[in-house]
Amino acid sequence: MRALALLLLLAPAAFAQADPFSALDANKDGKITINEVPDIARGQFKGFDGNGDGAVTREEFLAAASGQTGGEAGKAIELSHLKDIDYVGSNNPRQKLDLVVPKRAGAAKRPLVVLIHGGGWLSGRKEDVGDLVRLLASTGDYVAATINYRLTQEAAWPAQIHDCKAAIRFLRGNAEKYGIDPERIGVMGLSAGGQLVSVLGTGNDEPVLEGSLGGFAKVSSRVQCVVNFFGPTDFLTFFGKDTTAARLRGANMISQFLGKKSDPELKENARQASAVTWVTKDDAPFLTAHGTEDNLVPLDQAEKIHAALESAKVESHLIVMQGAGHGFANAELNRRIRTFLDKHLRGLPGTISDEPIAVR
Repeated sequence: MRALALLLLLAPAAFAQADPFSALDANKDGKITINEVPDIARGQFKGFDGNGDGAVTREEFLAAASGQTGGEAGKAIELSHLKDIDYVGSNNPRQKLDLVVPKRAGAAKRPLVVLIHGGGWLSGRKEDVGDLVRLLASTGDYVAATINYRLTQEAAWPAQIHDCKAAIRFLRGNAEKYGIDPERIGVMGLSAGGQLVSVLGTGNDEPVLEGSLGGFAKVSSRVQCVVNFFGPTDFLTFFGKDTTAARLRGANMISQFLGKKSDPELKENARQASAVTWVTKDDAPFLTAHGTEDNLVPLDQAEKIHAALESAKVESHLIVMQGAGHGFANAELNRRIRTFLDKHLRGLPGTISDEPIAVR
């Protein structure tokens, strides 16, 4: 296995956080030393230390991930970086995506993984997960994308899911151009992005969710698997079993997201924005990871989507991160996620454990 692929699997935050370099840089001095690398990956360290000085800078880390250095890491696949692709045709910067395509002559079409950033639907940008996209594509196994979507300062729900679905339709509609297998598209999202990927995985062919943006309105927006990191999945129970419109309205991020509407309209938007609303037996397989100490999104939001999917006989894995808050880092989780992606997007055999993982 290439050094890059090994670090992708083992870097503590390679999947569960947006910035794997910073997660490895334990003392936050802007470089990674061998003592900061998991034991199992230390044999690969020299492949990332481009100048041999015993420390890996962010530039060396990303250069190795992109196949731009010599040595063992230089064997990584060369990447084509396509930036600010307008997936709607509106020239709105919030409706653009970045795509990273591995270059390999004669290679078969690859599965696509689309990453969706968090930020409470009112902040964040596609570049926030750019390093992770590069790392994922650099394995050579996947094309990877990261998308912008309209934030709540510009438009309330359902604008965000309309954008995400338009992006999936655009990428599937341009599969031949970008070397994508259109039948193998997975999505990963963090927090607000977790909410959006969860609705992508359950809200199939629903006109209210689909929208008509872009030039591929008749192309399917279905996805083949979902990785949800601590995303809200049931707004109608977000503050408990009998969550009221007034309680939703009192939560600034949520109220901006759902829109300042009458109580019935607010509750209807809350219903539509909840992935649990749309669960059916033909939904995509899910892997949901959520911390027991998350003080922003309750753990029962993960339990709700997991229970709904299991009731519908859809494959669902709930991995409880014991002691973790809203964001976490764990090598074992990363291994499970890679097995999940490889199983559903590459057809590789694998067993995904649902055992809880202690992170503290």
